[in-house]
This record gives sequence, C-alpha cells and structure tokens, in this order.
Amino acid sequence: MSGLKHKGLRGWRSSLEQYRRMLAYVRPYRLHLVLAAICLVSMSLLSLAMPWAVKDLVDQVVVGQDIDQLNHIALLLAGIFVLRAGLSFAQTYLIAWAGECVVATLRHGIYEHLLSLSLGFFSRQRVGEIVSRLSNDVQLIQSAVTSNLVSLLQQIATFVGVIAIVAIMNWRLMLLMAVAIPGMMLLTRLLGRRIRKIARRFQDTLGEASAVVEETVGGIRIVKSFAREDYEMGRYGEKVDDLFQAAMHRTRYYATLGPMISLLMYGSLILVLWVGGREVLNGRLTPGELIAFLLYATMLTGPLGGFGGLYGQVQAALGATERVFELLDVAPEIAEAPDAQPLPPIAGRVVFADVSFEYDPRQPVLRRVSLDAEPGQVVALVGPSGAGKTTLANLIPRFFDPSAGRIAIDGYDLRQVTLRSLRDQIGIVPQETILFSDTVAANIRYGKLDATQDEIEAAARAANAHDFILGELPDGYDTQVGERGIKLSGGQRQRIAIARAILKNPRILILDEATSSLDTESERLIQEALERLMHPDGHGGGGRTTFVIAHRLSTIVNADHILVLGDGQVLERGTHEELLAREGSLYHYYYALQFQWGDEEFQTGEDEPAKPKTAEDAWQSADLQLYLPSEHTPPPLYEPGDQGKD
Repeated sequence: MSGLKHKGLRGWRSSLEQYRRMLAYVRPYRLHLVLAAICLVSMSLLSLAMPWAVKDLVDQVVVGQDIDQLNHIALLLAGIFVLRAGLSFAQTYLIAWAGECVVATLRHGIYEHLLSLSLGFFSRQRVGEIVSRLSNDVQLIQSAVTSNLVSLLQQIATFVGVIAIVAIMNWRLMLLMAVAIPGMMLLTRLLGRRIRKIARRFQDTLGEASAVVEETVGGIRIVKSFAREDYEMGRYGEKVDDLFQAAMHRTRYYATLGPMISLLMYGSLILVLWVGGREVLNGRLTPGELIAFLLYATMLTGPLGGFGGLYGQVQAALGATERVFELLDVAPEIAEAPDAQPLPPIAGRVVFADVSFEYDPRQPVLRRVSLDAEPGQVVALVGPSGAGKTTLANLIPRFFDPSAGRIAIDGYDLRQVTLRSLRDQIGIVPQETILFSDTVAANIRYGKLDATQDEIEAAARAANAHDFILGELPDGYDTQVGERGIKLSGGQRQRIAIARAILKNPRILILDEATSSLDTESERLIQEALERLMHPDGHGGGGRTTFVIAHRLSTIVNADHILVLGDGQVLERGTHEELLAREGSLYHYYYALQFQWGDEEFQTGEDEPAKPKTAEDAWQSADLQLYLPSEHTPPPLYEPGDQGKD
C-alpha cells in the first residue's frame, strides 16, 4: 500500500511539474489571461443573480401580486444579459489571442530546436512523427493552458458563489448537495489517470499514421511504379484502425466520466428536492426559496460536472506535453564548445589525424584515417559501398564528430570553432539533390540569401543551367520547381544545386557522387559545371579544396590525391597515374573494370580468374587484406596562425 501511495505521489508531482512547464509558455501573456479570467468570473457572478431574481418573482410577484417588482426584475435581468454578452465577447477574444500566441511560441521553439539537432536524430526519427508533435500535440496543449485554465477559474468562482448563497439560504440543504462531492473527486482521480495514458497512446498512434502518409507521398513514384497502392492503403488502413480503436478507448472514458458525475449530482439534487419540498410543506421554506435553491443546485452541477471534463482534457494535454517535451529535451549530439570561436576566413587546408568513427561501437565505419589536403587541391574518395566515403566527408562540416583522432582546418580544431562559421565556408553538392518547393531563383539564392538577380544568373551560367531555365521552363527563374524539385529532371536539379554552391562560393567543397545516375549529355554539362565550381580561377590554381566521392573514375583522373577506402581504412593513396602504375592494385583492378572490360560478359580459361561484371563486384571480389596500408606516421597538425607557413 505504501508503494502505491509513493507511486501516486510521484505521478502527481510529475503531472504538476509538467503543467508548470506548460505554464511557462503562458507567462508572457498572463495579462490577457487575467483579464479574460476577470470577465469569466464576472459572468459567473452575474449568473448567480438569476435564481435570486426567480425567488423574488415567485414570492413577491406571483404570491404577493407586486407588478412594480416585476418591472424591476425584468429590467435588472435585461441589463445583466447585455453586460454578460459584452464580457463573453471580451473573454473569448482574449483567450483566443493568448492561446494562438502560446501555440506560435511553442512551434517557433520546437522548430528552432529541431534545426539545432544533429543529423543522427533525423536518421532515427520519422518525419511524420515530428510533424505530428509540432501540430497535433501543440494544439492540445493550447487549450490546456488557456481556455481550460480560465474555465477552471470560472467554475471555481461559480462553485464558491453558489455554496456561499445556499449556505445562507439553508445550510441543511447545502450539506445534502455536498454528499456527492467526495464520490465525484474519487471518480475523477481514478478515470483521469487512465485518460492521460490513453491520450498519450492516441497521440503516438496519430504520429505513426502521419508518418505513413509522409512516407507514401514522399515516395509516390516508387509506390506507383511498383503498383503498391493497395499495399499502402492496407498499411495506412491498419494505422487508421489503430487510431480509431485508441480514439474510441479514450471516448469510453470520457463518456463514462461525465454521466457518472451527473448521476451523482442529480442524485443529490433529487434528495434536495425531496427534503426541500417537505420544508416548504412545513412552512420552514418559501416556494420561491425552494425554486431558487434548486436553480442554484443545478448551477452547481455545471462546475462540478465541467470540472471532471476539464480534468480529463488536462490529462490528455499532459500526455501530449510529454511527447512535446521529449522532443525539446533531446540534446544535440554535435554541440559547440562553451568557448568556441568563429572560424576566420580560411585558405582550405584540411587535415585528418588518426580519425576513427562509428555509428555503433560494435561496427566501426572509419579506422585511423589520416590525410592532408592542401588549399586548392582535389581529393577523391573511391571504394565500395559502405567503405566510409560519405561518412568521412560528413565529418568535415561536423555533421558528426569522430570517436577518436582530430580534424583541423587551417590548424583550427573543428571542435573549437562555431558550427555556423565552419559550415558557412563549406559547400556540398549531394548525390540526391534536394530542392525546396519554391522558385528556381529562390533555390539558387539559398546559397547566398542577399544575392542579386545578376549574381543568381551568373551562378546559373557557370552551372550550365541558365539556358534551360530560360529556354525550357515556363516562367524562367520564377518557375515553381515543386516539392523536392519534382517538376525538373535529375540533371536540371543537379545543375541548380551546383549553381547554389557556386553562389555560396565556399573555400571547401564536397561533391558526393554528383554525376551518378545521369545520361551522357547531362553528365557532360554537369562535369563542366563542376570543373568551374572546383576551379573558379581556372586549372592554374586558386581553386577550392575539394573532396570528390565518385564511382566513375573518369571524373577524378585529374585529382591531386586519390584515397582508396575499404573496410573503413585507407587501402591505397596517390594520383591516378601513380595508382594505375601499381599492377595488381585495387584501383588498377577497378579502373580495368570500368574502362577495359565494360559490361560485357567474359569467357575465361581454366587458369584465368573470372572477371567481375559490375563495379561493386570488383570491390567485393578483391581481397582487401592484400591492400591494407603499412604503418605510417600521421601528417602533423599545425597550430592556428601557422597556415601561411611552408
């Protein structure tokens, strides 16, 4: 029993703490809520005059035949109702204003927090679930901290006023009315706990259903190409059914709470009617007083019954609050050091010293990788899928932090500089180009928000995009590209992404297989654009430090350094000519596959090993242990301020 009490106490304290945290968002708008509460309390007090007017009407007008008193009562009630109408308008407007402000503040806060989270969070969380917390859950919180809170004050004022009046009129009857209160409080407490849990489950299920919709709409081409409409309908139908069951489960408790409270209240009302009737017959109570008492008792059932409903709604809001605060309590995995300094304009020297990384400690992705890229050099990363190429590139803008080792740019440790100053000087052209649902010009301007139209067009020309923008798109630079750029071809999207990177003019550039899955003409145009992006001042020098992830070796033959990755390690390194000169090397094997064997099948003799048919086969068929690098000394890191030295 003691354990149950402690558990209940902890739950009560947890609920109180959650509600206090919610109310923190209301604090800036407390003046509006106070005014709304004053309006509501005033309305409640004015309502208390109605039964008293009925008492006078019965005792003085009906029984006493006083016509003048009838006129006075009618005028008084008319004035009360006009005043209540004005107060009702004021409180409705004030509560709505405060509620919408709370919602806007919450959504701003959640969205800002989402943008501060690391990529790892988004790889684990479904978009639809995030959207559900940002919309549905926040909407539930709005009513709990605004209209419900003020309504609670109104009902308390009504309850106190009614109790005071009926106690003055007849304290014995007042005690009869109060017999139902303990039962109502117990019922509300028991059912309220269940409502909170069920409401949380309902919001979770709603988030799952939203996630299915988001995934289906986002991958609609795949759905249609595989003719999986029925499958997706079934998948969504299951979630809708779960949502229906959760909603009905919640409704059953709501439907039980209200009638049970009403039953208790009206039971006590019948008791009051029976005892009060006997008091009238015995001459200890006037007919008007009995009618007024019954009207006050009816008014009391409203606050008490409404309190049960409000309690249920607050418990539902607390379930939503848990989900929202769970999101707000997620700490960014990549955080700035307290003493982080802005990274000054850089030359672009990038140094990895014995860098290791893993998403899961049991499965290392990079192992003791070291490299030194001088300003303006092109470093190519090649290797099989899962070798760690993209992970290595993602460590440069600090999307992730290495588990061991150190990364520096111009001698500045990445952990000691601010994230914005670092990423402002890095440009990325990803394999899967993402455009925003806006105009072509707006997507290019994303690289430099204050860019002029001339700068946008210059970047588009450099990216070989200007001609198709003006010649093929209906509204030129003002053409809407659709969600994720769906109205454009893959090559067009990629060239706009390159224009965006050109406009940003970064000192460090990351190209993640930027020419994969394109036709020959698109690849040629994009390769020309990439050359301009990598070498803005021509091949003679002055270019950006560029990291190129590529499966097509034709795009990296001119790279200053080529790193062959396998099993998270640098297996080979050198220029294209140096690696090709090493007969039997993994790079030579891969090069021969792409440029000599092609895609045709080969007949092999008994003593000739079968040649792989695809690039991936080439990597997988190679014995990576043959290419493990020998022990080496990592390139030295130099301190900030030494970047101009030899």
